[in-house]
Amino acid sequence: MIVYKMKLYKNKFRIESARLKDWDYSIPWWYYITICTKDMRCWFGEIKKGKMILNDLGKIVENTWKGMPEHYPAVELDYYVIMPNHFHGVLIIKDVETSRRDVSIEMKTGNRPVSTNLNPDSLGSIIGQFKSICTKRIRKLGFENFQWQKGYYDHIIRNEKDLHRIRTYIQNNPLKWEIDEYYK
Repeated sequence: MIVYKMKLYKNKFRIESARLKDWDYSIPWWYYITICTKDMRCWFGEIKKGKMILNDLGKIVENTWKGMPEHYPAVELDYYVIMPNHFHGVLIIKDVETSRRDVSIEMKTGNRPVSTNLNPDSLGSIIGQFKSICTKRIRKLGFENFQWQKGYYDHIIRNEKDLHRIRTYIQNNPLKWEIDEYYK
């Protein structure tokens, strides 16, 4: 049984961070991430015969994900899958010494750039920017109600066996959609 510690913040209970304490999420490493849509609403397409068929919104998520290394030199991408209501991916943060900089990152969301002063090596900053850009692009198409769930799940990949297990899970996720914990 998992027990979460809850503290008050602005007179409301909140769950403590699941992030590993004492871990620097900007060091070069491999991370497995999961990002879900708010209320697990299916926005990105559908599964047909064990394959994910992306709609226009799913293609926005895919193109934004694939574009991340162009804007973040410290980022490399590995396996990923976009599901109807969530996203799984393996993100690698490379050598931070060669990529660390204090500059504005600009990613086009259409006609106007989004600029944010970020530590581009931080997993939280990278995922936050990814979610923000996807949201702006999707809403620009008229889907004003689109939202991601707050936060994201991350797993620090420990070894080759762990990486193999995660890659297999990502690859087989569409085949197992009807038994997936995120199936709606």
